[in-house]
Amino acid sequence: MKALRNYLDKIKPNFEEGGKFHWLYSTYDAFETFLFVPNTTSRSGVHIHDARDSKRTMIIVVIALLPALLVGMYNVGLQHYMAIGQEVSILTNLLFGLLAILPQLIVSYVVGLGIEFAIAQARKEEVAEGFLVSGILIPMILPIDTPLWMIAVATAFAVIFAKEVFGGTGYNVFNVALVARAFLFFSYPSKMSGDQVWVRTGETFGMGAGQVIDGYSGATPLGQMGVAEASNFSEVTFTGITGQTLSISDMFFGFIPGSIGEVSTFAILIGAIILIVTGVGSWKTMLSVFLGGIFTVLLINIFAQNAIMEMPPLYHLILGGFAFGAVFMATDPVTAARTEKGKWIYGFLIGLMAVTIRVFNPGYPEGMMLAILFMNAFAPLIDFYVVDANIKRRLKRAVAPTTTNNNK
Repeated sequence: MKALRNYLDKIKPNFEEGGKFHWLYSTYDAFETFLFVPNTTSRSGVHIHDARDSKRTMIIVVIALLPALLVGMYNVGLQHYMAIGQEVSILTNLLFGLLAILPQLIVSYVVGLGIEFAIAQARKEEVAEGFLVSGILIPMILPIDTPLWMIAVATAFAVIFAKEVFGGTGYNVFNVALVARAFLFFSYPSKMSGDQVWVRTGETFGMGAGQVIDGYSGATPLGQMGVAEASNFSEVTFTGITGQTLSISDMFFGFIPGSIGEVSTFAILIGAIILIVTGVGSWKTMLSVFLGGIFTVLLINIFAQNAIMEMPPLYHLILGGFAFGAVFMATDPVTAARTEKGKWIYGFLIGLMAVTIRVFNPGYPEGMMLAILFMNAFAPLIDFYVVDANIKRRLKRAVAPTTTNNNK
């Protein structure tokens, strides 16, 4: 690392004012600060300095996402080979999933970072680090068969209109990755829902044929629930890609059709532990989302009139993007509530809305995306009233002794 540090110091004058590559200083600074903690310090105001800056924080989030990413990649291969009637090794499943998602990751990062680098150079500002997380989140919340050009268009739209127009990282109102998914969902609904979008059945770099067996269906369990004709939940049977019955463990560990990031609640919980232990993610927000979801499900269960209204809380928590949204989306420090009391309110309302959308909109069985985006818009308002209430409470405490003394 010392040799790399010396090399960067050697070429740095070329990118500073007066150097032949001075117009690329933002690009150089981005790579330097990505590799090493900046040695500059604040010259005014009150600040706390430590070794973990925002880039290191983002890297921790990426590390927390890796368990869900790895399980999701394995599941992509598993679902593919089940669809074509082949049984292969764990390594083969994992390799197939890697080759399937790798192009999506590359497109997401190249397009997103390319736009951010270009805008930073034009503004002569530092390159923001927020897309380190958004770049991996976007492919993880999309169907595995999403065309690459759609990912490119959605990424560009999200970075420009959900982030840069607001001022860049730290100023955006809505979660960038969710805006990308919402853009695709409403622009190309046939590519974002249905039986065929959740399983990669074609070839991936020559691995596996595109032939599928009879009876193949890639509908997610939530998708099956949305079209179920059963009058009560006990009559519903969740089936896998070949018609086999899915167990709770299949759903919990992630052996079901779905987006790469959302299928394994087990892997998501590992990521949650990493975020909580490192202090990067708010456990209050995560817990309140689950509490809001459970409360709403139990309330709806009391007045259940059909199968989806009878669905127990456990199924809501382990199916779809509920857990992934609670851990990695709702805790976004930029778009979420920032006050401690506000985090409880914000998370609870996300859980409440997500379940409400799922249950009362059969045509849209997954409600987490809309719930989080909606609450993103209200997060500043929640914080405002929390702070305002705190100020009023403090003022009352300060005024009370004066009033008492005057009475005496």
